[in-house]
Amino acid sequence: MKFSDIMGLLGGLALFLYGMQMMGSGLEAAAGNRMKQILEKLTSNRFLGVAIGAAITAVIQSSSATTVMVVGFVNSGMMTLRQAVWIIMGANIGTTITGQLITLDVGELAPLFAFIGVALVVFFKNPQTRHWGQIVAGLGVLFIGMEMMSSAMAPLSESEAFVSLMTRFSNPILGILAGAVFTAVIQSSSASVGILQALAKSGVINLGGAVYVLFGQNIGTCITAVLASIGTSRSAKRATIIHLLFNVIGTVIFTPLCIVTPLISWMEMLTPGNPTAQIANMHTLFNIVTTLLLLPFGTLLASLAQKILPELPSENADEHHLEFLPAKSARDYRIGGSAIATNSLWREWERMLGMVKKNVDASFDAVLQKKPQMIEEVEEREEYIDYLNKELASYITNVIAYESNEEDSAFIGALFKATSDLERIGDHAMNICGYTKRMEEKRLSFSEHAQKEILAMKETALSALQLVTRTGLSSEDRLVKISAIEQKIDDMTTQYRQNQIDRMKEGTCSNEACVLYSEMLTDFERIGDHVLNLGQQLSFTRFLTHPETEPVMV
Repeated sequence: MKFSDIMGLLGGLALFLYGMQMMGSGLEAAAGNRMKQILEKLTSNRFLGVAIGAAITAVIQSSSATTVMVVGFVNSGMMTLRQAVWIIMGANIGTTITGQLITLDVGELAPLFAFIGVALVVFFKNPQTRHWGQIVAGLGVLFIGMEMMSSAMAPLSESEAFVSLMTRFSNPILGILAGAVFTAVIQSSSASVGILQALAKSGVINLGGAVYVLFGQNIGTCITAVLASIGTSRSAKRATIIHLLFNVIGTVIFTPLCIVTPLISWMEMLTPGNPTAQIANMHTLFNIVTTLLLLPFGTLLASLAQKILPELPSENADEHHLEFLPAKSARDYRIGGSAIATNSLWREWERMLGMVKKNVDASFDAVLQKKPQMIEEVEEREEYIDYLNKELASYITNVIAYESNEEDSAFIGALFKATSDLERIGDHAMNICGYTKRMEEKRLSFSEHAQKEILAMKETALSALQLVTRTGLSSEDRLVKISAIEQKIDDMTTQYRQNQIDRMKEGTCSNEACVLYSEMLTDFERIGDHVLNLGQQLSFTRFLTHPETEPVMV
């Protein structure tokens, strides 16, 4: 093999992979929220689940990306494990569409596809048009890369050493291992099947040698979901196990069939002289038949995954952790990665909001009940709030660069600001709780009138926070109500300051208690300001338009 052939092979592989990435990104962006909302609202109907899984995967050109989304939804509690089974089955069918596209003999038209796509991206400003241009350009680049690889590998068909190596893949174990390892490395069964088709097109390998590699490629594609499940809940990990079980069971079924029956010959007879189509057809047959065979046993697959990874008592419950977002080591910001970001971020943010509410409630109670011992509890929760603030900000900073949908990108940006406001409310709650220590040290107490005002502050602050995520309201009505309650907080602060001055004139309030009460009023007013910021930032979010979405209390 000449040096020019090696460069052609590498260049073709680069264009092929980049074309797949372009096409997938464009399809995902063009589909927008519809793709994500379909998965979110999935019913328990197994046939609908399989159809949706296949359709979504056909759109984004990656079963790994769909499975990563499923892992994210299961982890966030938006999808049950049994619902995930049907999506995963469908994803394995949908991923075969890439192989079928490659069988189209459009090599001569590939540059035209690329040109049309690039023209749509460069010369049109409409975002949707540019997304479709990216799809067409990606398809053209994919075919150009495919042609380059086939041409570069053609001389290998005359190399006895290389042909001898390829014939070893007719050994089922070696073929399956080779396919699994190669696909695990590049993390895309669609891409690895395409490369296998390029080898077949150049005459280096036939269906008999490729079929076991093909089965191994289905197993190897599970590595992406395995990586995505690191640091997630046990239910999310079980979804990954189901994905792996599906492909292993399919391989166990099809390998003996290929050995003892003329299945390979039948597939060759369907499209004689076209090894590219033969591989694509076998890939499609493998996944459709495996799905049909396992469809009646989907719930058993879920039960088996639960037995393999049984429920354990809450692990590290007292340690700071992310409940709905993956750990840093498992975060995937590529195609499909951003699809789970909005749901998971919102759930984690609601969890943070629940902690802030608890701290606001506990801080006012600590002052009213004169219990400085509550400071430790509030401090621990405040540390958790700070941890969540840091982790959410870090996650948002990374994922927003990969979010291709404009609506979700705007939402994630707004959530970044809202997270900061939420953390500041937690700081003011901590300030209020801290006053109890000064009250104890200096033996201070508030008058009965002041205590009634503090109770009113607590109730109003909690009502304001509750409004931020109140469902059943239009964006405009919610913002109007939040603005009104923020104005009420300002009016209460003004009135209570005047009441404090009156008490000072009457001599019923000590100087030190007055200073402390004045500081508390400032914290109360600042809480109102930050709540108004939250209302303005999150007024448009789609999560607040669904009555079933309620804040997560912890």
